[in-house]
Amino acid sequence: MASQNPLNVYRGEDSIRDYHDPDKAPLLPLVELPYRINPYHGQGVRIYAKMMNDLPAHNVKALPALNLLREHMRPDTRTIVEYSSGSTVISLAILSRVLYGMTDTWAYVSNKTHLTKLRLLQFFGLKVKLFGGPSTPDPDDNRGGIRAAEMAQSHDDKILNPNQYVSDANWRAHILWTGPQILKQLPEVNIFCAALGTTGTMSGTGTYLKQNKPSIYCLGVCIAPGNEVPGPRMCSMIQKIDFPWRKAIDCMEEITALDSFTTSIDLCREGIICGPSSGLGYKGLINYLGKRINMHALDELRGPDKLVHCIFLCCDLPYQYLDEYHKILGPNYFAPMINESLLDVDRYTYDSRWELSPQQLLEQMGISIQELKLFGQPNNSAHSDSFSSMGGEIGVIDLRSASDFEACHVRGSVNVPLDSLAHSSPSPFVDANVLEQQWRELTKKFPGSEGTTTKLNVPGRGKILIICYTGETARIATSILRFQKIEAYSLKKGFQVLR
Repeated sequence: MASQNPLNVYRGEDSIRDYHDPDKAPLLPLVELPYRINPYHGQGVRIYAKMMNDLPAHNVKALPALNLLREHMRPDTRTIVEYSSGSTVISLAILSRVLYGMTDTWAYVSNKTHLTKLRLLQFFGLKVKLFGGPSTPDPDDNRGGIRAAEMAQSHDDKILNPNQYVSDANWRAHILWTGPQILKQLPEVNIFCAALGTTGTMSGTGTYLKQNKPSIYCLGVCIAPGNEVPGPRMCSMIQKIDFPWRKAIDCMEEITALDSFTTSIDLCREGIICGPSSGLGYKGLINYLGKRINMHALDELRGPDKLVHCIFLCCDLPYQYLDEYHKILGPNYFAPMINESLLDVDRYTYDSRWELSPQQLLEQMGISIQELKLFGQPNNSAHSDSFSSMGGEIGVIDLRSASDFEACHVRGSVNVPLDSLAHSSPSPFVDANVLEQQWRELTKKFPGSEGTTTKLNVPGRGKILIICYTGETARIATSILRFQKIEAYSLKKGFQVLR
């Protein structure tokens, strides 16, 4: 377990292979939590987060995946299949490509998996096959995706099913790497805590720690019945797993999904970036320490320095679970979003090339400001559904009020006044309410969908110049018309430049 690369630099043709090799990388960070997020700091408890999500694949399953491939890969293997909706199969896909040049990895997944996770699997190049039934089936359930992956291997000797649920290569990975790192970094550790899913992390790490430091106390954390947290399982669901987790643990805690997600987000906001299974482990540790304190039994765990040194694993990242955080924790747990109504409006692209100054109008369309003659009486085409145009080149839409249009307007322009627009209106890009009102009104004035035009007839070569008071509202209208494949432009700074 030597750390052979203290500068963390990887060079040459094998650089990426070396980057994913834990024997050629610095030790993963071990970070003590400050007193503000350690409620028992005053009782002599020191808590450390072991950042397993700092592995190149950003999850603890990268180590079992690496060991599974090392122990089971065959020269003629062309396809990998694994029942997993996340970390394990993604790590298998990454590592099999990096180490063996394989590109055919299948994720067998529950149809109850969140769409974001399915998209993540596809992002990493995995093929996805969905299965009904329980989202986390028992390993020996003949009706589930775990069994289907086993059968795929039995029917084709070029298919490899590493099977994280039964292969000892899973938990032995943590004997190779996780346990040795922990004792090297913190030999005085008294308590080790990890969430229980396939139980590989606890089986391997706990076994190694107890073999090398028998006094260490190992705490396993499961999901409370009736709850769901990505990765870990309920205590009843790990009973059929044959890994040596029973010999590795001294005690078990059960934690709800609400506590897991709440603790995770609290840690993230303090700078320990981790996902819900990490929150579950940390909350289990806190609950267990609280029980020991209430029973006046904490002193039994203290080391020679009179402190209790605890380590929990940060196994995952939160980003793929953002929808679940909002669903489980509710809106009150998040800072408000100002102007949230804008999420439903002003959805189309802007481009500075569509805003034309007088000089750009001359350069791009050959039209000078002088040609945009102003008239002080109503134009015959006002309020009509067709444009007259200048030389068949460009039509002009004026969004100002009818009274201002009648007082002065561009020759041949059409007035399409807005109820939400007046000479004194604030900029829609300063006032969100104005933007929402104007966007909704403009989409009614210019109805249509992408690839279609509005009901207005476009003159000549189909170019439209839009004018308003300051150019801001015309900029919105241009965005809407451009979305409808109409070549529209806005006059920068608006009608005032014509004067």
